Amino acid sequence: MFFSEESRLMFVGQDNGNVDEYEVSEDYNQITHRRKYLAHQKQVTGCNYTHQTEVMIACGKDKYITWHWTKNGQRFGGYQTPSQPYCLQYDLQSHYVFAGLASGEITVLKINKNESQLITQLKGHSGSVACLCWDPKQEILYSGSADKSIILWDIGSNKGTAIELQGHRSKVTSLQYAQHTQQLLSTSLDGSLVIWNMEIKRKETPIWQESNQCIKCKQPFFWNFKQMWSDKTVGLRQHHCRKCGIAVCASCSSKRTTIPLFGFEFEVRVCDECHESVTEEQRAPTATFHDLKQSTIMLYPDWSKCRFVSTGNDRTIKLWDLKQIVTK
Repeated sequence: MFFSEESRLMFVGQDNGNVDEYEVSEDYNQITHRRKYLAHQKQVTGCNYTHQTEVMIACGKDKYITWHWTKNGQRFGGYQTPSQPYCLQYDLQSHYVFAGLASGEITVLKINKNESQLITQLKGHSGSVACLCWDPKQEILYSGSADKSIILWDIGSNKGTAIELQGHRSKVTSLQYAQHTQQLLSTSLDGSLVIWNMEIKRKETPIWQESNQCIKCKQPFFWNFKQMWSDKTVGLRQHHCRKCGIAVCASCSSKRTTIPLFGFEFEVRVCDECHESVTEEQRAPTATFHDLKQSTIMLYPDWSKCRFVSTGNDRTIKLWDLKQIVTK
């Protein structure tokens, strides 16, 4: 479902592939059905609407993104995605559509009435993309996934920067960004709410280096048969340091630490040298953790009142005071 406060239009995606458009009265006491869009052949998974262009965009399990003109219900066009799209975001300035896919990729598509152009496929998640959040001011896209991670994609810089945030132990289900406080709110199926401080300068996680032997002790990994035979030794399992990215064995990476500036709010594996280099100041958390006591599916904020509404698998809608949550 998508609601536009400017036009008071509400769009509801259905299991049969249709999208129903409703108009909400000024006093919010009545809704009137206006139009039905035959958008998809299977269940609708996401929809979006822009008041300025009067275009409704939807995606569905038929692996299509479609867009319609709400003035007369005309279908402008459609684009087939490599896998099922689960969520949508739209940027009015660039006319970019961001679609999170079941494969873990994000399709970036530029649309203009009946024309579309594939810009790129963002690859970073190992699980399906469950939610997206677009910050038009800084031109940053946030994506949450079933792999429990959040990725910050710096679209505006054109540098390909992608910063990873690891603070959930379950599937990330909802993302909301507060521009006035520069905070990112994320929820997951286990009921946790994480409030990230996005004002600080974060670093990209290092690219993992591949090697046939441990960089530190030079012991061979289990696929390096040549060195195993010459050294008369058993091969070891390969691991990676989350701070520098080098390939190491278990003995040379036995220590754990948090690295919040790299997005690791939980303790992760690091090599012995990097463990010594991380100071107590660098271990200071950059996010706060809260329990909503609800398997949260969706979060919708009202920043002016510092409140938000959550919905969950328990079929209840809860109203929260963000100030009280933060001070607890």
